[in-house]
Amino acid sequence: MRLKDKKVIALVEHDFEDLELWYPVLRLREEGAQVDFVGKEANHKYIGKYGVPAESDYAFTDINSADYDAILVPGGWAPDKLRRYPEVLSFVREMDAAKKPIGQICHAGWVLISADILQGKTVTSTPGIKDDMTNAGSTWLDEAVVVDGHIISSRRPPDLPPYVKAFADVLAD
Repeated sequence: MRLKDKKVIALVEHDFEDLELWYPVLRLREEGAQVDFVGKEANHKYIGKYGVPAESDYAFTDINSADYDAILVPGGWAPDKLRRYPEVLSFVREMDAAKKPIGQICHAGWVLISADILQGKTVTSTPGIKDDMTNAGSTWLDEAVVVDGHIISSRRPPDLPPYVKAFADVLAD
């Protein structure tokens, strides 16, 4: 259980991509990590694009990013909502400044763009937001997973196995 002492924030908001939230959460928990769902409200049921629910453990205002080792941003349409919360942008900036793992897949790149942490980074995302990613100052690659230091990015659900493995590897170091 190489991640048994690790704590991870998994951001939640309505319309997350079900697999892009649940697959990483379950894999990281299998490796021993504590993964907490964090949303605008605590104990609130958020519904994914395909109807799978995720109930938040904490509200954004209940946690301190310094108490966590990493953060996961799911894709779907949730990132367009998550990027509007100042607390979310603060978490991402704080994790970036501390060089803690930041996982983003698909449209989750929008959150990193709004946090203004992509300048000079090499990343991937769904091709649909490639222009947004490059306009934010990053180099975009069409690859299943891209690791640039503590930022682990991926394109879409078929890329989940290598994405989560790369995220867990960075978190374990």
